[in-house]
Amino acid sequence: MADFRFKALQKVIERQPVAVVREHNLTSDFYGRNVFDRPKMKKYLSKEAFKAVMDATDYNKLVDRKMADQVAQGMKAWATENGATHYTHWFHPLTDGTAEKHDAFIVHGEDGGVVEAFSGKLLSQQEPDASSFPSGGIRQTFEARGYTAWDASSPAFIVDGTLCIPTIFISYTGEALDYKTPLLKSLHALDKAATAVCQYFDKNVTKVIANLGWEQEYFLIDEALYAARPDLILTGRTLMGHASSKDQQLDDHYFGSIPTRVYRFMEDLENEAYKLGIPIKTRHNEVAPNQFEVAPIFEEANLANDHNQLLMDIMKKVARRHNFRVLFHEKPFAGINGSGKHNNWSLSTDTGVNLYSPGKNPKSNLQFLTFVVNAMKAVYDNQDLMRASIMSAANSHRLGANEAPPSILSVFLGTEVSKMLDLMEEAVVDRKMTPDEKTALKLNIGRIPEIILDSTDRNRTSPFAFTGNRFEFRAVGSSANCASSLIALNTAVAAQLEKFKAEVDELIEKGVKKDEAIFQILKKLIINTKPIRFDGDGYSGNWIVEAKKRGLTNIQSVPEALEAYLTDQTKTLFASQDVLSAKELEGRAEVEFEKFTMKVQIEARVLGDLAINHIVPTAVQYQTTLLENVKNMKEVFGADEFEELAHARKELIREIGSHITAIKSKVKEMVEARKVANKIEDSIEKAKAYDKTVRPYLDDIRYHIDKLELTVDNELWPLPKYRELLFVR
Repeated sequence: MADFRFKALQKVIERQPVAVVREHNLTSDFYGRNVFDRPKMKKYLSKEAFKAVMDATDYNKLVDRKMADQVAQGMKAWATENGATHYTHWFHPLTDGTAEKHDAFIVHGEDGGVVEAFSGKLLSQQEPDASSFPSGGIRQTFEARGYTAWDASSPAFIVDGTLCIPTIFISYTGEALDYKTPLLKSLHALDKAATAVCQYFDKNVTKVIANLGWEQEYFLIDEALYAARPDLILTGRTLMGHASSKDQQLDDHYFGSIPTRVYRFMEDLENEAYKLGIPIKTRHNEVAPNQFEVAPIFEEANLANDHNQLLMDIMKKVARRHNFRVLFHEKPFAGINGSGKHNNWSLSTDTGVNLYSPGKNPKSNLQFLTFVVNAMKAVYDNQDLMRASIMSAANSHRLGANEAPPSILSVFLGTEVSKMLDLMEEAVVDRKMTPDEKTALKLNIGRIPEIILDSTDRNRTSPFAFTGNRFEFRAVGSSANCASSLIALNTAVAAQLEKFKAEVDELIEKGVKKDEAIFQILKKLIINTKPIRFDGDGYSGNWIVEAKKRGLTNIQSVPEALEAYLTDQTKTLFASQDVLSAKELEGRAEVEFEKFTMKVQIEARVLGDLAINHIVPTAVQYQTTLLENVKNMKEVFGADEFEELAHARKELIREIGSHITAIKSKVKEMVEARKVANKIEDSIEKAKAYDKTVRPYLDDIRYHIDKLELTVDNELWPLPKYRELLFVR
């Protein structure tokens, strides 16, 4: 095994950057080439068919079967002209990544041969096997039927000669089995509720769009070294490995010069992304060695989420071309920064207004504050749900470490916005206001336009931070589907905006002027949400104590955090917005509990195997070498001199022996703990058992292995070390 490790290192040394040839100098010359976007639809569709798709995209209208046939014909013509031979319904099941089943564009022809064909029926609906994807008990193994249905709001695209059609995925009985279905429902609910509130300020607003700008962090590891680490292959993270003497202490990697091999990978990735209409804007080195980030321009949330899932798949393929493997695990290496996927979320109107940007007058700024305060209230009332939406086995390693926000949900607003809320809290708005009071309040609100974006600092310790014209949900993990957190956030904000409007309307019906009614309800919300407003250091021990005093929850156990999906409050919330039924929520929670259990189970099995079959034999081999050395010394030196010279070696032999004994003992105990946990039938209780009785052994066993790594002869050690994984190019 050690020989294999050094051969892997030799391959890395021999690597040369892969040349990347760009077909055009300007990105705009080939951007969206492989996307059936609006310009291509205009060319390949009739006016009626094009209008039908635009109505579906912009106004959520259904495309009837006749129009679907026309769209299918035009889509097939474009796809085949661009080299596509197959089509697939592309969807997001409740697993990691996306799913697709390819079918050729062929049917039997009249002469016994085949002809290319594609119909509206095939475009609109397909029937994949629903029982083969996790459903949380919604579908049984013998109940295989499920459906994918075309999402006309997200354009089709071509990848590797296959036309990919974004779709939802539902069961035979109509329950959502994917991320896209509830995401679309949550976006519709948010649009409806936010538009109604916007009508207080601008009657011309008829639609509100949720926007998303994700920041995707990732690691790149040389493929040869990756292949020599079974734990990376099977779990996505290193289950053992002592810290390198130098890692990120000097902060010299962050925003540093991009290594040549990595630059070529990024260049190739961007070319592929641009062809698919993914608007990549930013690339840079992240904090940890071999860690990087890619980020796009903001897009409508559903499309942005599709683009993120698509890009993650493309990154894996492009990385292989450059002899890399890309790691999306939230914490692939202990002791250095993990990876997140910051979700920058904002709302904009069809009149071109960003609802989270200050305006030019008191009226527009009152609208700005209305949406800021209601978002904060939604997060405050649903803090446990928000945590559940980003919690996973992988992300739990990252949250609360020195590069990610803690599991306490708090909202950072920045000094200027906080001051404005304090002024509104102090204003007398719970009775009929005098003209002077109205003027004073409006003057204060009117000062908001003086705030520039950079006056709001970026508090990296805040899970949910206002950053100038958007909220940044920083706690989302790098491997996650953005939709999980968006579904929770959109639904919570929609419900809160509905409640806000009902309370304002009630005051208006009692004779209170509209602006005064809005002020009164906002003041109540500002006072009510004070506990979740926090602009300080989320890493500090004082904040943990303070948060508890404020009544904020701090749930660090993954299974306990996921139980928030099953509360009456959560079920009522999702049902009220017609996003997820109680049955669908229970199914999703079941899937998450099972995923947690299986991931911990896999890690335990992999670590046990590596420990017993790789590490222990290597340590025994080195220990045997030391014993032979001591034996030979005794033959050469006299008794007195031997005892003095051999003392250190004897201590080393004892130390190695104690670590070997501890590893074997703890692996055996871990296996027994797994056996006990596996007998538990209830998925929640099984997940909790794995969390409390199995998972701790991973760190315990790792401790002894990492000590051996520092002790055993380097040339014997079977696995690439951190200093090799993180620094060899």
